[in-house]
Amino acid sequence: MHRKKFQVTTDREGDIIDITHDVKAVVGESGIAEGMVNIFVTGSTAAVTTIEHESGVLSDLRRALSVIAPDNQLYAHDGRWGDGNGRSHVKAAVVGPSLSVPVSGNEPLLGTWQQIVLLELDVRQGRTRTVVVTVTG
Repeated sequence: MHRKKFQVTTDREGDIIDITHDVKAVVGESGIAEGMVNIFVTGSTAAVTTIEHESGVLSDLRRALSVIAPDNQLYAHDGRWGDGNGRSHVKAAVVGPSLSVPVSGNEPLLGTWQQIVLLELDVRQGRTRTVVVTVTG
């Protein structure tokens, strides 16, 4: 097993950061030719998934998440904590904090147009996120 953490700095809610290169680097340095890589973001208002990192589909994803957890709804979390990010927690829970990808030939097995992305879902201005990458095999 090989594990490494790296930081990602976001600017705002809705940022979708391509972390594919960082994940590939960790897999490459692991020396594990066949296995799995798990990508996990710590925190409850960010998520990790795959998508084609293209402006149109990124806009579509942002819109879809805004339908799932709209900005103009009342969230019990906001009433309890007063921090206004109830929708952020809901979006993050729907997408999820982790992703597992098969590894073959010492590389993640991704499709041609498939990138690994971190979604910043918190309403606060910019965050530093910790991504934990674990390669097993």
